[in-house]
Amino acid sequence: MKKLKKLMALGLSLATVLTLVTGCGGDTGSETQAPGTEDSKVETTAPAQADTEAVPDEAAGEGKVYYLNFKPEQAEQWEELAAVYQEETGIKTTVVTAASGTYESTLKSEIAKSEAPTLFQVNGPVGLASWKDYCYDLKDSDIYSNLKSDDFALIGDSGEVSGIAYVIETYGLIYNKALLADYCALDGAVIQSADEITNFETLKAVAEDIQAHKDDLGIEGAFASTGMDGSSDWRFKTHLANIPIYYEYEADGIESTDAIKGTYLDNYKAIFDLYINNSTCEPGLLSSKTGEDAASEFALGEAVFYQNGTWAYDDIKDNDVADEDIGMLPIYIGADGEENQGLCTGSENYWCVNKQASEADIKATLDFLSWVISSETGKQAMNDMGFVTPFSTFTDAELPENPLLTAANEYIAAGKTSVNWCFTTMPSEEWKNGVGSALLEYAQDTGDWDGVVTAFVDGWVTEYEAANQ
Repeated sequence: MKKLKKLMALGLSLATVLTLVTGCGGDTGSETQAPGTEDSKVETTAPAQADTEAVPDEAAGEGKVYYLNFKPEQAEQWEELAAVYQEETGIKTTVVTAASGTYESTLKSEIAKSEAPTLFQVNGPVGLASWKDYCYDLKDSDIYSNLKSDDFALIGDSGEVSGIAYVIETYGLIYNKALLADYCALDGAVIQSADEITNFETLKAVAEDIQAHKDDLGIEGAFASTGMDGSSDWRFKTHLANIPIYYEYEADGIESTDAIKGTYLDNYKAIFDLYINNSTCEPGLLSSKTGEDAASEFALGEAVFYQNGTWAYDDIKDNDVADEDIGMLPIYIGADGEENQGLCTGSENYWCVNKQASEADIKATLDFLSWVISSETGKQAMNDMGFVTPFSTFTDAELPENPLLTAANEYIAAGKTSVNWCFTTMPSEEWKNGVGSALLEYAQDTGDWDGVVTAFVDGWVTEYEAANQ
């Protein structure tokens, strides 16, 4: 929140502010980095340039690029972009994409190889701690010179630039405006307009009434399924968990901690209960429900609400929900002052260049990044991926067409306070997994909420100590 206020004070245009304050799907596609196996990665090497006369003499044979991509939902687009770059320059350009939730373990495996990634990602300061010895200093790079604000760089105490955010994202409660309008038209509806949903109390009353009238509305449930398999659980063990952490940090005036207190865990329980008890499926089925299931339920008009972010637009567009009927609400949990709350905005996608690569490979990788953010081909690809970027090379007109970005813009214009992505301070992926397992046991009635509290609070201390030994 402090960064947002500072950026807005700079007098930037609204679209530019959005660029600076607006991940994955996926745990990120972690949007988070979960343990997994090397076997789950997908590899593509761009085809070699057949017309050697078209390859610049100074480029041929000089260095190579190996990008370990963090976002499975954009794997194919990165592969296509790499192929174009290799064709234009003759530089061998390889993309490997880790499966959802396996990035950290895949990076550990790949970085140990003789042909290690020259370009990889970390999710913020906590992720950087494990990889700082591999990070090339980007302070003199072209990509850093085009960064609009240092708020989107990982800068060390000595001024070294270890990582640069390349996409700023927003998440909240995506909703179907047409279905919500149908509900508001019912006799006895608790609201007359979506504008009345400005706190948890109202959200709860609306969701429970929608669930009670689901047959009248022709839907399966108020919320899309709260799937707890690996393709979906990051939405709740990471993104939803961010909200109580954010409010605790705000109350205590801190930006990170070695011991979370769990001040707002009752609020966390309240919103999770609302999701699982007013859904398209029974809580006992959540272990097998996937992220694809939830996206499909919303896209086909079977649910009114769907917790996800701007990156989810590609998964829901061109189906039963028209673009003009796609909106996004803040995730309310019953905290004091939440009427002034906006959407959750930030980044956990920071590019890092492997300083242990050869000098030629480092140069090739820096050249590739410069091309991605400055060439028409690269910028169009970033736009097609739906990325809002923090680089000055992109104009306001080059923002992607996405109604969820429009919603984020509207909350900023209304002066609402964006919720920081505090989950980048979560102590480890193992902590997230512990919280996710406890949430599933609670949902299935094989565990109680005390198990979630233990995983959240005690697990934080244990994992923080392990990560900082």
